[in-house]
Amino acid sequence: MDLQRIQKALRDRTIDGWLFCDFHNRDHLAIRILGLDPNRMTTRRWFYFIPAKGEPKRLVHSVEKGKLDALPGSKTVYLPWEQLHASLKKMLGPKKKIAMQYSPMNNIPAVSMVDAGTIELVKSFGHKVVSSADLVQLFEAVIDEKGYVSHKEAGVLVDRVRAEAYQRIADGIRQGNGVSELDVTQFILRRFTELGLTTGDAPIVGSNEHPADPHFESTPANNRPFKPGDTVLIDLWAKKNEPGAIYYDITWSGFIGTQPPAEYVKMFDTVMKARDAAVAFVKERFGKKKPVAGWEVDEVCRSVVKKAGYGKYFVHRTGHSIGEEVHGNGGNIDNLETRDDRQLMPGCCFSIEPGIYLEEKKMAVRTEINVFIRHDGVPEVTGEVQRELVLL
Repeated sequence: MDLQRIQKALRDRTIDGWLFCDFHNRDHLAIRILGLDPNRMTTRRWFYFIPAKGEPKRLVHSVEKGKLDALPGSKTVYLPWEQLHASLKKMLGPKKKIAMQYSPMNNIPAVSMVDAGTIELVKSFGHKVVSSADLVQLFEAVIDEKGYVSHKEAGVLVDRVRAEAYQRIADGIRQGNGVSELDVTQFILRRFTELGLTTGDAPIVGSNEHPADPHFESTPANNRPFKPGDTVLIDLWAKKNEPGAIYYDITWSGFIGTQPPAEYVKMFDTVMKARDAAVAFVKERFGKKKPVAGWEVDEVCRSVVKKAGYGKYFVHRTGHSIGEEVHGNGGNIDNLETRDDRQLMPGCCFSIEPGIYLEEKKMAVRTEINVFIRHDGVPEVTGEVQRELVLL
């Protein structure tokens, strides 16, 4: 835990303090930010208050009085619940603006870790509770220079495997060997291992209507061979197999043949233009040193898809935070599933991935790139960018 940095962040945002609390290791964000052991037994409530200035304060149960001993600050031990309430009220002191893992109207579920009752309790002492969402992003999602390098290095390798996967489909079609969705899925996973990459889940490899399910998974039961005339979508993500490595996550679309259906071409052109509009918007905002939130980028991207007549077929957010997990704890590019008002900031990485899914026409298209806001405040697309359908 970097106490001085946390306190400076609170002062910069005119917040009086940050209250962390947990029960049964439910708040993984608090555990990670404070540097606590997630495997240590925790069966009682604890509270840790970091003021914008001054010494932090610990409140722990008598059964687990050593729970927060690794953290700096004074310590109060409670036993009955009445003592917990009284001690928490005293610890927080006069009325303050206090950040907690809370999101108004549950707009950002990834940050909503504190239960409503605890929020009510803190408010009953006269305090104003505000969301810690941007603070969490600052301490959980901002990637350092080493992470940025690992992301870029993973990108080179993942882009290579993506090209090899499409080539494997093309070779299989020419040879008539019955190459299938599951074959290519297993090929990608094998190549990841050979190249020193790791991933938490299998890639998405699907033809025609299969990837109209944005989280399609190839299995022996649904597996089928590729054939001429198929549309193809491959979504793959991986990171270097080393501590602190950052994921790289992309999607490319293709067609087996030389003349893809006119509508499929229109769908691809639409998502490509939507993707590029989102990138241009982010670059414009940062170039003018103006704040930009994830929901705003989603609106720019989604408006292009809507204008082309495919709005109702773009059924997911425009993008997600990327970190040591493929779906990170930073701001998402979203004004559909949630209204993500977290500010994009230097050091954050996220995907932009508009898609159109026409299951009844057996077509699905998505283009996905990664954007890293470099530490000098310049947005960068960190890998290859698909400009045309892959024709196999």
